[in-house]
Amino acid sequence: MRIILHVDLDAFFASVEQREHPEYRGLPVVVGANPKGGKGRGVVSTASYEARKYGIHSGMPISKAYKLCPNAIFLPVNFSLYEKVSSRIMNILREHADKFEQVSIDEAFLDVSKRVKDFDQARQLAILIKEKIWESENLTCSIGIGPNKLIAKIASGFKKPDGLTVVRPEEVEKFLSPLPVEEIPGIGKKTKKILNEMGIKTIGDLAKTNVSLLIEKFGKIGIFFHLASHGIDESEVEEEYEIKSLGREHTFEKDMEDVLFIHKTLESLAKEVWEELKRENLTYRTITVKVRYEDFETHTHSKTLNFQTDSLEEMIKAGKELLEPFLYSEKRIRLIGIRVSKLKEERIKKLK
Repeated sequence: MRIILHVDLDAFFASVEQREHPEYRGLPVVVGANPKGGKGRGVVSTASYEARKYGIHSGMPISKAYKLCPNAIFLPVNFSLYEKVSSRIMNILREHADKFEQVSIDEAFLDVSKRVKDFDQARQLAILIKEKIWESENLTCSIGIGPNKLIAKIASGFKKPDGLTVVRPEEVEKFLSPLPVEEIPGIGKKTKKILNEMGIKTIGDLAKTNVSLLIEKFGKIGIFFHLASHGIDESEVEEEYEIKSLGREHTFEKDMEDVLFIHKTLESLAKEVWEELKRENLTYRTITVKVRYEDFETHTHSKTLNFQTDSLEEMIKAGKELLEPFLYSEKRIRLIGIRVSKLKEERIKKLK
């Protein structure tokens, strides 16, 4: 029997800001771009639970967030601060796991199968973890406990903030059945719409659907939907967390067609990515650029090198090559981004 915990820090960026600024507690806080009186160009990174009551959520255009709550406290992203806080919390979590997998700056899986004898002990361990995070960082988290990663992940979002939900193996079907299909990771707005049109609104509905019909409609991922709807997930908690990619994006204040300015912005973003690579002692092989036009049409284009490198010049050169086809569209550009992946730790010690 496996016992897996999924720990999700509550409204992490906004909660850190409220901790750093006690005067913000209880107030709607939005972390992201400057709204500039409702004319800002970026998106919401994180919204406090007070802000969410106004309908504000991650990924929403900052201009819309401002319209929903102009009196909210809008703050820029302080990523270096959030990384430091996250690192300390992840160290706490790692101490209490047989196997540990960090999946983002604010969430992680813990396999505690050998550390506890049953789900009651796992619950006590989760309470201990929550207490330690609160005592050390004055932040709350929500924890889901289940027989696999899928159930633990869904359970962690069941009661937020500061939630704790335990789903034992014999309770999986009862727990999943009434939940909306979008609770399954990988089912977004488009897939949800298709499923709803098929008469499938809950995970219970999905579980009753013939798997061959799901495969016909969605291809191989239909098999995943079928297994997930029955609470089946054999994936392991990966012992060692690896940074999968590093990237930066920039939303222009005005839709842009100045090629020189776009190139300069790309160079600046690449330098930020390169500096983070150096801090993490990593090299990369794949470069990806992202372009979003004024009508929100979005494209990505990637290039994989034949070698690992930590070169800023190589990143900029490849980034500009990838960007080139998008610069001469009739449409102006709203956003650009650059990301590197296929990362490896640089183990070669350079001579001083």
